[in-house]
Amino acid sequence: MGGFRSADEVHKFLGGIFAEAMEDETIGPKLAATGMSLRMDYTDPDTTVRVDFATRQITTGAEAAAADSDATLSMAADTANQYWQGKVSLPLAMARGKITVGGSAAQLLKLSPIAKALYPRYTAMLAERGRSDLVAS
Repeated sequence: MGGFRSADEVHKFLGGIFAEAMEDETIGPKLAATGMSLRMDYTDPDTTVRVDFATRQITTGAEAAAADSDATLSMAADTANQYWQGKVSLPLAMARGKITVGGSAAQLLKLSPIAKALYPRYTAMLAERGRSDLVAS
């Protein structure tokens, strides 16, 4: 499995799955109903993606890093890539320190069942956009 080549790729894929989720007629309203904002701080490459579910806005980079959020997840971009393919359990990764949480862990765990519906879509997005090397086996 390859890795993300740049922060722009992290934004394109790990931010892109949230854009797809919010456009989905079933998932989008569920996310909006949470009213929460989520910031994800990634390493390898270092960047940030922030999603405001209430306003359906996604920001990236320095702008995202500067904004307050209800919850923050910190992890390697590769861990997030594997999570969106259903290969990483959020509670287990949190317990093992692969993912650290700031803010409400309980709110984050409520998002997990919604996210599971996106796993096949994320994997398909990687393939469609020429990054099959990011697909976990």
